[in-house]
Amino acid sequence: MKSQPYTFDEFFASGREESISPFLTPNSRHWGKNLALKSAFLSAVLLLGAFITGYYHEAISSILLAGVYFLCGTPALIDAIEDLKNLEINIDVLMTLAALLSVVIGSGMEGGLLLVLFELSAGMENAVGQKTKSALISLNKLAPRTGLVIEGEGVLILRSVKDIALGAHLLVRAGEVVPLDGIVISGSSFVNLVHLTGESAPVAKKIDDTVPAGARNLDGTLTLRVTRTSNDSTLAHIIQLITQAQAAKPALEKFLDRFGKKYALTIMLLFLLFAAALPLVFAMPYFGFEGSIYRALTFLIAASPCALILATPTAYLSAISSCARKGMLLKGGVILDALTKCRTIAFDKTGTLTTGKLACTSVIPLTSSSYDPQTVLSIASALERHAVHPIAEAITAYAQAQGAAPFEIEDFRSVPGHGLEGVVTLPEGKVPVAIGHRAFIETKIPLKIAAESDTLLLVGNSLYAFQFIDSLRPGVKELIQTLQKTLRPIMLTGDHHENAEEVAKAVGIDTFFSALRPEDKLAKVEAFSEQGGLIMVGDGVNDAPSLTRATVGISLGKIGSATAIDASDIVFLQDDLEQIPWLLEKARMTTRILKQNLALALAVIVFATTPALLGYLPIWVAVILHEGGTLLVGLNSLRLLRR
Repeated sequence: MKSQPYTFDEFFASGREESISPFLTPNSRHWGKNLALKSAFLSAVLLLGAFITGYYHEAISSILLAGVYFLCGTPALIDAIEDLKNLEINIDVLMTLAALLSVVIGSGMEGGLLLVLFELSAGMENAVGQKTKSALISLNKLAPRTGLVIEGEGVLILRSVKDIALGAHLLVRAGEVVPLDGIVISGSSFVNLVHLTGESAPVAKKIDDTVPAGARNLDGTLTLRVTRTSNDSTLAHIIQLITQAQAAKPALEKFLDRFGKKYALTIMLLFLLFAAALPLVFAMPYFGFEGSIYRALTFLIAASPCALILATPTAYLSAISSCARKGMLLKGGVILDALTKCRTIAFDKTGTLTTGKLACTSVIPLTSSSYDPQTVLSIASALERHAVHPIAEAITAYAQAQGAAPFEIEDFRSVPGHGLEGVVTLPEGKVPVAIGHRAFIETKIPLKIAAESDTLLLVGNSLYAFQFIDSLRPGVKELIQTLQKTLRPIMLTGDHHENAEEVAKAVGIDTFFSALRPEDKLAKVEAFSEQGGLIMVGDGVNDAPSLTRATVGISLGKIGSATAIDASDIVFLQDDLEQIPWLLEKARMTTRILKQNLALALAVIVFATTPALLGYLPIWVAVILHEGGTLLVGLNSLRLLRR
């Protein structure tokens, strides 16, 4: 009984080296890779030897030819028998039948050539499939199967990731891959997230930072508290998304799958009809090079739609894999079709076109003031450095950029939800100061404040207003300019009109809709989707309905909510919106290559079947045309793997 190599997770979880198993040595792995392709090449050598020795020694030629049928014919026959048991007539059954009938009619060499080329084509198809799924394969290889758990009193135990519970403490040393999502509770290091996000730049991680499974620890040692189990980890989620994408077939591919089974049965019936009826109509013999069986068999080979069936899945899988390597996960090839049909692209504002971080732009005096801007900023910075919120960060950053050092604050007091107050020492003496919302400041002065800003600073009796803007995402203006060549960009936001108008003008978007509730945004998305297709780009929970309803929904995986990611069709793991033009061109290129594949496959069938029936095409030429077309289709699809 033949032993099988270990392939289950428990072997790796045991901590034993692979080299203890003779089936898992590097040498055996090397020989086992692309085994069908290697068998086909060996069979090709045997077939060439059989052809040459046929002129000199018939017995040796027959032995070599038998080797060809053994290496290539045995697996083909087994597969054909399994298909027939399941009452399924497909391309494999057609090819196996053609090869066996070639022997029956005395064309053993042609049958051997068919088997060799069919096996070679199948091996190439498998290699193409492996290459198109390279992103998934590399992620599976990347995923660690064990983790070093820190037990009581610092004892280290190596456990399978499936046995590590939430809250467990993991030790990740330099050079190791993080096995599970976690939060850093000790240590600091740089990690590489290239396999997850497509971005190769190291990212610093310190205490309280989150680290996703699949990140490679580069230098320091990290101790993590596990926040997600193996089935729920970031890496597992990405693998699941890629698997779903590869399984989700576009309409054309589904049609060709159904068509292939009916087509195979039709061709087989036509083969039987031509083999039996041609002698009755044209008074030709059944056997021989000019016989009806030979011609019908040639027709059978020429009409087999291997290239036609292979045309779509290889193209879509290649494109999906190429996108995954650049940090874009597509939930199916159907998304590529949808992208080419869209005429409008809609962006959410906060967190999508902008970074979601406030930036202070200016300080405006609202009353007569005896204080210069530097003094005002120094006072505001002195108050806000005690707070932790976006406005405080924006003011202190602006003050630092303007070179305003913070003053010392006395009697500092924080009023949660309202503002901050204290006393500063100025040349004229101690002056009370306060910063906060309009309502908070109005309680300290006997007048109604007329200002657009809600963040005000009171210094004695002098009043100042701070102006803010949501800082733009780097490169977004150039992105909009590029997209305007092929799409109509619009902005959909729940922010008020003034902020929306300012951002739209800054990035170059002419059409925008503001103050939208989630249901309002959904209505706009539905309207634009029905007007020629809409791409919606968003990141928040409130964007989830719109992402689902849009022709194509794109979410940001780095800052986006889990709800938005689940609702979208495409996830940008690195939040790199500048990749959108590349993605659109990849979708268009996929459509072009798909059309080329279908044209090539149909041309082989159309231009080879009629000459085959008329006797102008020998079996060996039909074999070369058939398998050559299949090979060309696969190689043409691999062009989509290029970046």
